[in-house]
Amino acid sequence: MQRPVSSLGLSPSVKVKLVNSGLQFTADLLHLKPLQLSKDTGLSQQEALEVLQAVKTDGGGDEARGGRVPASLTALELLQQEEEMRSIVTFSSQLDAALGGGIPVGKSTEICGVPGVGKTQLCLQLSVDVQVPQSFGGVGGQVIYIDTEGSFLVQRVIDMATAAVKHCSLLVEDDEQRVAMTTFTIENILSNIFLVRCHDYVELLAELHLLPDFLSDHPKSRLLVIDSVACLFRQFDDLSLRTRLLHSLTQQLIAMATRHHIAVVITNQMTTRLRGSHSQLVPAFGESWGHAPTIRLLLQWAGSRRMVAIYKSPCQMDATIQYQITSEGFRDADQPEQSQSKRPRTHTDQ
Repeated sequence: MQRPVSSLGLSPSVKVKLVNSGLQFTADLLHLKPLQLSKDTGLSQQEALEVLQAVKTDGGGDEARGGRVPASLTALELLQQEEEMRSIVTFSSQLDAALGGGIPVGKSTEICGVPGVGKTQLCLQLSVDVQVPQSFGGVGGQVIYIDTEGSFLVQRVIDMATAAVKHCSLLVEDDEQRVAMTTFTIENILSNIFLVRCHDYVELLAELHLLPDFLSDHPKSRLLVIDSVACLFRQFDDLSLRTRLLHSLTQQLIAMATRHHIAVVITNQMTTRLRGSHSQLVPAFGESWGHAPTIRLLLQWAGSRRMVAIYKSPCQMDATIQYQITSEGFRDADQPEQSQSKRPRTHTDQ
């Protein structure tokens, strides 16, 4: 059964333009690109992006391909899938232990913090670590890195890759690991990082629209980094439009993480929230955005020390861990400090 365009959560004016252009069903939109849709209908490029995102978010693509719906999974099958998907280590053993192995594949993680605390450094570290061969307990995958602030530094990646290759070479114990080290090189690490530069939110949304096809063509991809979302959405006059776009974006990312078995890592800035006569720094975009990521990590300063706190997690206990940024990358502090409570951290604790 084909799904009519009129059933999508779009404004009436947009629906009228679609129908008047002969696009009455979601199946008519499946293979269109934003620019082409804009030209064919008279919609703005931004409106065209919203339309195509609505089709994907609402499942129009699956229904239009013949009325099929995704097969259900039992809880046991889901557990088995999660056990097969390894986490991406951070090279901070304390943080990895607190997260249950590292940054989970198939889920979304938000890294929040003030400028200069190490958010990008952790993202660069993960871009290297996701490529650690499976014989060493790694994922052995590729990464798509969306840079919105121009903070991606190739030389910094080379430093981290050099340290990671050296670390694994010292752990070699069998022939499988020796063979793996022949391809785990600095050159291959760099060639497995696909860098995208986005200058505004329209470019970001356009890239995310095309990303599922890229992931299908690159099945070894196991990490998507967006550094950062806040840079593109902070200065927005129409807050209702911003909320709608962010909601659509989060739904896309959640779907991609699950469908393509990738870890989605997003960095976010901090903003000031007033509570009575007091103010405090909190992650940007408010509580509605905070519900979206599976895990939230808060990087912060405690005097001269760098601390990372598990700010939200459905299955891990509260933890605050000291870390440092060295010439080799994101690492445990010389004297790590850790505190844990006895219950999981959820969005209700924010």
